[in-house]
Amino acid sequence: MKIVIIGGSGLIGSKLAVLLRQAGHEVVAASPSTGVNTLTGEGLREALAGARIVVDVANSPSFADEPALHFFDTAGRNLLAAEAEAGIAHHIALSVVGTDRLLASGYFRAKQRQEELIEASPVPWTIVQATQFFEFVAGIADGSVQGGEVRLSNALIQPMAADDVAAALAVVVGESPARRRIEIAGPEALPLDALVRRLFAATGDKRPVVTDTQASYFGVQLDDRSLTPGTGPRLGTTRFADWLAQRARA
Repeated sequence: MKIVIIGGSGLIGSKLAVLLRQAGHEVVAASPSTGVNTLTGEGLREALAGARIVVDVANSPSFADEPALHFFDTAGRNLLAAEAEAGIAHHIALSVVGTDRLLASGYFRAKQRQEELIEASPVPWTIVQATQFFEFVAGIADGSVQGGEVRLSNALIQPMAADDVAAALAVVVGESPARRRIEIAGPEALPLDALVRRLFAATGDKRPVVTDTQASYFGVQLDDRSLTPGTGPRLGTTRFADWLAQRARA
């Protein structure tokens, strides 16, 4: 069947496109670079023509409060309206585990708006909430530098590999719309500060990692529930140590 991936040229979208094509589907990897812009609506009708499923893995180009809200609200409304017109049978959206617990952050308030729009839409849907990706741990560290130190909470995080995120989405593509949230996560939970220390040990980064229970994460104070899934998540298979080893061999 024809499947449209919104954000199809990004980290997750490009991996998902490969998996779906290998399974024999016709895949449209939609993004502004291919003439499909959810913010303006450009190219949406043409991209969705004849499609059965839409997978939205697009992210806001800015994490600032107002730009993120503008992106998820405007893009969400445009996309869902176009899907309703096209008769899309299943809208699958990638979101974040703990969104409803992280609303002190404007970015997560914007993600919450995206989820609310999906719930209110007539298009059958599944929201896949993922934990943080291994690929973004370095960026978290870089954003936590104060005075030459990397200051991080020791709250638990249960991150996962981008390959496992794409694989989980490919499974959901083959399922009926759940009309609920499904959580996906990595196979192990680790303190955030310890996770970054492991990364630095593997990459030779000499910056000191300081445990600071008051350190914020995108402006949010963390506890052990903030970045970890609830009961019954779908777990990826790749452990952080194995992912680091794979990167070292690459």
